[in-house]
Amino acid sequence: MTAFQGPADPGSSGRAGGPESGRAGKVALITGGANGIGAAAARRLAGEGVHVVLADVDEDAGRPLAAELDGAFVRCDVREPADSERAVQTAVDTFGGLDLAFLNAGVISGFGLGDDFDPAAYRRAMSINVDGVVYGVHAALPALRARGGGDIVATASMAGLTATPFDPVYGANKAAVIGLVRALGAAHRAEGIRVNALCPSFAETDIIATIKDELERQGFPVLPLPDVVDAFMAILDGDGAGEAWYVVPGRPSEPFRFRGVPGPR
Repeated sequence: MTAFQGPADPGSSGRAGGPESGRAGKVALITGGANGIGAAAARRLAGEGVHVVLADVDEDAGRPLAAELDGAFVRCDVREPADSERAVQTAVDTFGGLDLAFLNAGVISGFGLGDDFDPAAYRRAMSINVDGVVYGVHAALPALRARGGGDIVATASMAGLTATPFDPVYGANKAAVIGLVRALGAAHRAEGIRVNALCPSFAETDIIATIKDELERQGFPVLPLPDVVDAFMAILDGDGAGEAWYVVPGRPSEPFRFRGVPGPR
């Protein structure tokens, strides 16, 4: 049983979901929490009595949602290490600690390395999708240690598990996140801190707005957000570390089984 699965803290209010949920009174930080997967996860967690801190650059969506969920909002550009530090500190100052960091902020790239290559767009995608996870983990670890353990979940993608010729930069971003998570899972499990990755296929979020018409034309099914959140909750309910949970239409979610690399003879 992980720290985030544990019973409610003594004296916690246990909002909707009540103390019987097993997560009531815990504290979760969600980057990219104002919309899409982050917002859907925030609603699910708040429904189980979790205190949620939404970290996002979208203040217009994030502040009202935080108020709706009786949570907190902090403006956070995950490209800036200080913003991740401030987001974690907001959780500690507002709710007394941190039990879960859901590092979910991300952008799609939408270009290759040919004539359409844009160095500025490349750096932006790398900074949000990879640096944002690195800075988020670095900021969250001390607060999780102070609670005796907890969970870090990073949103990667099926694009990190398979070739993505339609968006090679995005695929590289997400493969990097998966590699990082696999290493961190082994590095921090002994501390009671589980690090795992959520790897959805194309989900019903704003991030696919530019390619949604093409997906529909090709008959490619788009994941409903509740399916992605179900997989996210399954990660929290599990006991693994360093895992990459795939989420694809029509299949139950589970950790991807990586083949072992050849060793020396």
